[in-house]
Order: sequence, then structure tokens, then C-alpha cells
Amino acid sequence: MAAPAPGLISVFSSPQELGASLAQLVAQRAACCLAGARARFALGLSGGSLVSMLARELPAAAAPAGPAGLARWTVGFCDERLVPFEHAESTYGLYRTHLLSRLPIPDSQVITINPQLPVEEAAEDYAKKLRQAFQGDSIPVFDLLILGVGPDGHTCSLFPDHPLLQEREKIVAPISDSPKPPPQRVTLTLPVLNAARTVIFVATGEGKAAVLKRILEDKEENPLPAALVQPHTGKLCWFLDEAAARLLTVPFEKHSTL
Repeated sequence: MAAPAPGLISVFSSPQELGASLAQLVAQRAACCLAGARARFALGLSGGSLVSMLARELPAAAAPAGPAGLARWTVGFCDERLVPFEHAESTYGLYRTHLLSRLPIPDSQVITINPQLPVEEAAEDYAKKLRQAFQGDSIPVFDLLILGVGPDGHTCSLFPDHPLLQEREKIVAPISDSPKPPPQRVTLTLPVLNAARTVIFVATGEGKAAVLKRILEDKEENPLPAALVQPHTGKLCWFLDEAAARLLTVPFEKHSTL
């Protein structure tokens, strides 16, 4: 099969510079969306190292929007672990503590799972909440999704060779056999990822270099989950640091504030 278009690849000299640019991009996309016909901004967040990166940079970058602007943000989560929000593995719990406590986005605009439900019901409940928040969209269309990628090529809770990669009907799926703990999770599906207006993958560190080369350069018969994210009409971007990009031979944009 032909290699998919890799999207725009931006390489930064450090995770700190990447984080600052990412926060500026989020703020700029939000401003454009709020000035547009729909006058709202829908953001999908992923967990892991993105939490601390966005917590460090986004409050200042988003501050010019003011409370009135932030009140028109809708925030969802690309996947979530089925654990209480107080648990160290809860993506929403980490964002609530480190980022949302410093951004005046109304609680009603932050879409979360109900971690007290069984995993199948939690997925259905989260899908229902998304449909309510994205009324008029047959599939929820996020203005911006920020995704991570694992050393195995997984993104969200979509893992290599997992049946969920074939899911075309559900917008949210349960997973009870995640190869990465905790095993029970709820995840957005590929139809939602590929409906987004903009998708940004963020990856840092040498441990991601080999898998990024596979995703961005290799023509694989059985593409890794992250390589299956190819927005139908939206824009695809990759924000990498030098360590993560060190094996790439495809063209990329080098960014430095120095």
C-alpha cells in the first residue's frame, strides 16, 4: 500500500519549546473558532506527558481569551482509564488538578466519563454526552485533537492488531483488555479521530524515534494505529522534539526560539 501523507512535521529543540508552541497553537485555534460562525471551540485532550506540558504553558497562552471566551470552550478526552477521578491514572483527574483548576472553563463544558459505571455502560454514557455536546454532527467533529503515540504505535486506547481498529459504527468504544494497564478504558474511535478539523500528534524522547520512523516513512501492510489517523478533510500535524525525530529522513520544519 502507498504510504499515507505524513502531514506537517514540526521539530523543536526541546520539549519546553514544543510545549510553548503547542499552547500558542491551541490558543490561536480557539480564537479562530470563537470568531467563526459557530462561536465555540471543541478540544480533545490526551493524557500522559501532555498533562504537565499543557499545564505549564496553556493557562498563560489562553489568558487573553478571558473568562467569556473560555466559557465557549468544550473539552473532551480522547481516552480515559476506568478509575476514580482521584486515582493517579485518571486522565481527567490529572487535568482537573493541574490544568483545569487554572482555566475558567465551566464544569458543564468539560465532558467526562462516569467511572462508576461498568466499562460498556461508561462508553455508551460518554458517547451520549458527546452527542449532546456536538448536536448537529453525525459524528462529533472536534476543532482540535491532541494525541500522543506510544512506543508500540498506539494512540488513544487503540492498540496494534486490536479489533477496535475495525470499529466503524461506535464513536466511543470500551476496552477491557488493554495491553497497557489499567486494562479497562474508554476510547474515541478512528471515525471520530478522522472527522476532526485538526489533529496534532505530540511525541518527545528517543524512545519514540523508531516507531515514528515506521509511522511517518514506512509502507506497512498492517499500519500501526497512529498511522491510521488520517483526517478526511482536516489537517494533520506532528510536533516532535529532536530526540523523537532523530531517525526521520522525510522533510520537516525545524523550529527554535534561539
